Formats: sequence, C-alpha cells, structure tokens
Amino acid sequence: MNPSFSHHAPNLEHAFLTRRELLQRVGMGFGAVAASSLFDQQAAAATMDPMALKRPHFTPKAKRVVHFFMNGGPSHVDTFDPKPMLDKYDGKPLPNVLKTERPTGAGFKSPFKFTKRGQCGLEVSEIFEKTGAFADDMCVIRSMHADVPNHEPSLGLMNSGEGRLNRPTLGSWVTYGLGSENQNLPGYISMCPGGMPTRRTKNWQSAFLPSAYQGAYINTDDTRVDKLVEFIKNGSLDLKQQRRQLDLLQTLNQRNLVAQDRDQLLEARVQSYELAYRMQMEATDAFDIMKEPESVRKMYGDHDFGRQCLIARRLLERGVRFIQLWTGAGQPWDNHDEILDHRKLGQQTDGAMAAFMSDLKQRGLWDETLMMWGGEFGRTPAVELPTPGANAGKQHGRDHNHYGFTMWLAGGGVRGGYTHGATDEFGFQATENPVHVHDLHATILRLLGFDHEKFTYRYAGLDFRLTGVNECKVVRELLA
Repeated sequence: MNPSFSHHAPNLEHAFLTRRELLQRVGMGFGAVAASSLFDQQAAAATMDPMALKRPHFTPKAKRVVHFFMNGGPSHVDTFDPKPMLDKYDGKPLPNVLKTERPTGAGFKSPFKFTKRGQCGLEVSEIFEKTGAFADDMCVIRSMHADVPNHEPSLGLMNSGEGRLNRPTLGSWVTYGLGSENQNLPGYISMCPGGMPTRRTKNWQSAFLPSAYQGAYINTDDTRVDKLVEFIKNGSLDLKQQRRQLDLLQTLNQRNLVAQDRDQLLEARVQSYELAYRMQMEATDAFDIMKEPESVRKMYGDHDFGRQCLIARRLLERGVRFIQLWTGAGQPWDNHDEILDHRKLGQQTDGAMAAFMSDLKQRGLWDETLMMWGGEFGRTPAVELPTPGANAGKQHGRDHNHYGFTMWLAGGGVRGGYTHGATDEFGFQATENPVHVHDLHATILRLLGFDHEKFTYRYAGLDFRLTGVNECKVVRELLA
C-alpha cells in the first residue's frame, strides 16, 4: 500500500540507505543524482526512503504549495473586504460589537481606497495595487473564521489544524503524502527575514511524523548563499572526505538507533547530515539569485520579501514541494497602534507577489502551483481603545478578529475571479458561507489529490489526520 494511503506509520527500520546505495546516490554518483530529479519510484520504495515520490488518492490539480504568510493578522476591511458602512459609522458606536481580546470602541473606516479590478470586479485596496492585477486569477474567501483571537493558538490552527497541542504542520503532511521531486534539497522550506515568527519552529514542525518531513528554516535577511544556508560549505574537507566521514557516522548512528528503538531525535540528526551533504552543490545554485538576470531581480525588488519570493520560484523549479514565505520576524501585521502601517507592509509584499505570479505564468508553473495568502486571523472594524502600557496615546489601530477574515488562493486548480462568502456589513463576523480553517485544509488537500478523511498517520494507537475529528468539508465552490 502506498504510504500516503496508509493508516499506519511507515516501517522506519528500513528507512535508511545502505552504504553502497548512499555511494551510488550521493558519493561518486553525485552528478547522476543532480541530472535526474525524478528517480525510479520502485527502487525508492524498496529502500523506504521517507522522501520517495508517492501517489495521492487521486489525480491532483496542484503538485506544490506556496504560502504567503502575513503573520500578525492583516486587516480584511483594509485589504480585500471593503465595508462602505464603516464610512457611515466612522467614529460612532457600531450596532453589533463582539467580544474582542482588547477593548474596542467606535467604528473605524478604512484609510485606504478600494478599486474594482479585473473582469470579475474584485474590490482591492490600494496597498495591493500590483497584486490586484491578478484579480481574475484569484479566489478570495471573505468568510474565513478561526477559534480564538490569540496569535499562538491561531498560528497553530492555521499551520497544523490544532491550536493547543503540537501537531504536524500542513507542509509536513504534504511532504509525507507526496514525497519530494529533489532529494538534494529539503521538501519543505520556511523563509522569514530577520528572525522567526511568533511560535518559532512550531510553525513548521513535523511533530510525530518522521523528522524528514519537518520544514527547514531559512533567514533571508542576507543575500550571500553561505549566510542564507549556514555551513553550506565545508572549509576543511572536500566531498570525498566528507562522504567517508559520514559513512562512519552512519554506521555508528545506525547501531545507536537500533539500541534506542529508532529514537526520532537521532533519526533527525542522521537525516540532516545526509541532506546537508547533498545540498552543498544544489543549494548553492538554488539560493544564488545573482544568477538571475538583472531585469528579473529588479522585477521582484531588492528587499527581503522580494528576494525570498525569487528564491521560492527557483526552489519550485527544482522540485521543492512546500514553501512558506513569512513577512518578517515576530508579527509585523499586528497593527494595534496604527493601521496605516499596513501601507508599508503592502509596499514590502505587493510587488514581489505580483512578480512571483507573473513569473510562474511565464515559466509554465502556474497550473500546478497552489498559492495561498493570509494571516492567522483578521482585525476588527472598530478602533482599538488606548490601554495603559499597550497602545496608550494611539487611536488608529485595530484589534485581533477571528470571527471573520479574508484569505485568497490562486493557481493549482483554484476557481479564478471568484469571491466566496461574506462578513456582515461592518466586517466583524463571517455570515455567508463561512469557511473554517479546517475546511480550508480539507480543500487544499483535495487540490493536492487527497481525501482528508482517509489521509492519516498511525501514532500512539490512533489514526491522526490534518483535519482531526472535526466536522469539516471540502469547499467545492473554490475548485475550478
């Protein structure tokens, strides 16, 4: 049975290659591996390589995912869900105010202008002017909702379907189910400039899934390849010497793995050594954006988010399965004090995303790449009230809002030029065709070829799945 169909964990006892196989694949046969990214599936299955290519339940629309994560919570009423009633109620009490994390007051109209874009007439804020050019390709969900108005559990829910417990993230599930088209790069990569987002490595953890499916974190604050990927070059040993050293370590670690009943932390270390060895040639090329023409680099922009979008396109071309692009360290979109900061954040991300989408279309990558934009929740239509020690003296910010917010999808089998659902007339709560995060996950898995109810992993005597035991559904209206 295909591992991605299985209700049981793969047999990790046979998950490691023999010394001869390792030499064939990454030693003297290094060039042969680089020349062929789609290796023989039967041979890979025989060795139980955890990243071997696997078939999903049915023919997928998308084969790879790029998640533009606007961490901190972008305001939907200032980006893709305009509310004219807020103009009328600006500075006045709203008739329907839900309980929020912090005190909120009167209605707060958007300071940004909205314009209808494309043949579909999607209304888009001026801060996403360039992205708005793709309105007819975008599937905008205006009725998203989550569980709580706090960053940590909402980040957990968006990334792993669980806000309280540590669970495998979406990227880990996807690489577990599909494997990787390139054994010399991580199948799952999370890029964030300047540090890590709130919740740090839990945002890309594999949890109880085999450690090979954990995301690899890249800090895109630096343009130099040896800084982007730490220790990518060994200054003391050449590849032959490193291979001999790793073979010895592999022998010793295999003995320890047997003695320690396949300890996952030790497995992770073994796999990271091997991947690091294989990455030395491929990653050096993949992350070097200076190999791109100047016109392409200029199109993406000479800034952190632009560089990581360009790197993401280069990684997609090389078979990386799942890529997360975070806006920056911490929670940049968490604008409690001043919503006008959204303009600066839009300037950082808008042009780069538009360049990325344009590039995918030109290179024939659009149809098989699923793109997703959004944060962990939205923001309130009411102004946040100043509180001592928090935002005292500021009167132009918005609080967290999990009752209703916006996300959009594009590419990879998505219905373009379509707006799904709605929030109320002020943008406080999803009222029409509400879509929970679990519904979103079920729909994404469907686009990737999986039945979310049958896509499971056996752990501690239970069959776990990304969507859990929650009542959720595939939102078929979002599919092309």
